Amino acid sequence: MHIPMLDSTKVGKTVAFFRRQKGISQEVLSGLADIGRSHLSAIERGERKPTLETLFRICTALDIKMSTFVIKLEEML
Repeated sequence: MHIPMLDSTKVGKTVAFFRRQKGISQEVLSGLADIGRSHLSAIERGERKPTLETLFRICTALDIKMSTFVIKLEEML
């Protein structure tokens, strides 16, 4: 039985999509979300998967609902 995994690259691309849409840098977003810039960079590159808490902070900093993020992510999958 194959258990599907969430593609961390798509998660990262979705974060980057909304960040660019808002016109802010990784530095600014990481500060607003209270996470390290290198951590955010690793998330956007798909090298790390954000925890639910981290994703909530990112979405809050981007002023989007988590449901909006998930809908966009599902479109990319």
